[in-house]
Amino acid sequence: MKNLTTDFRLLIGLLLAHLLMFFTFQDKAVFWYIFSATMLILISYSILNEELEDRSSFMSYILYGILSGFILFGVFWIGYNLIELLNLPLINNISKLYGRLSPTLLWHYIVLMLIIIPGEEIFWRGFVQKRILKYINIPSGIILSSILYASVHFYSSQWILAFAAFVAGLFWGWLYAWKQSMPLIIVSHLIFDLLLFVFLPFS
Repeated sequence: MKNLTTDFRLLIGLLLAHLLMFFTFQDKAVFWYIFSATMLILISYSILNEELEDRSSFMSYILYGILSGFILFGVFWIGYNLIELLNLPLINNISKLYGRLSPTLLWHYIVLMLIIIPGEEIFWRGFVQKRILKYINIPSGIILSSILYASVHFYSSQWILAFAAFVAGLFWGWLYAWKQSMPLIIVSHLIFDLLLFVFLPFS
């Protein structure tokens, strides 16, 4: 019987993601160009190899998407304020991340909303997690796919970004396994990023 380690479509997809994300984080000056191209490639690979699911009605995925986006932001907001309250040196790391990776130009926000957010969810939840769940149980699959999602963020040289990706991956992975709706997850991710980068940034 085929198992996780012999799913070559999954393994090739992960190898491709690591290769592309390695180059994405190499140069701040071209970060947004490379990241956009990376997500377009990963979207294409995902769609060619796995069907996307949408088992929620329009109102359901809008409502759950908005609500869950606020909930996840609330979790991060509490975490940030605890770090600030305890005066941990992680504040400097967070400030550096904002300075290096935050969108600053109009086209950054456009590609973030139209390419990067959908691309991350389509690839990591709609392709990677979905394929992993064919071989192992849901809790283990969500944890494993979240670790894999976090792993490509280590190329940023900021472990806190990888940790944040892991936490977000657990949240969106559970939500996708529960609702099986890609639009819902994309809306949730969109709301979270808008709060994080536009309306209530931490730095």
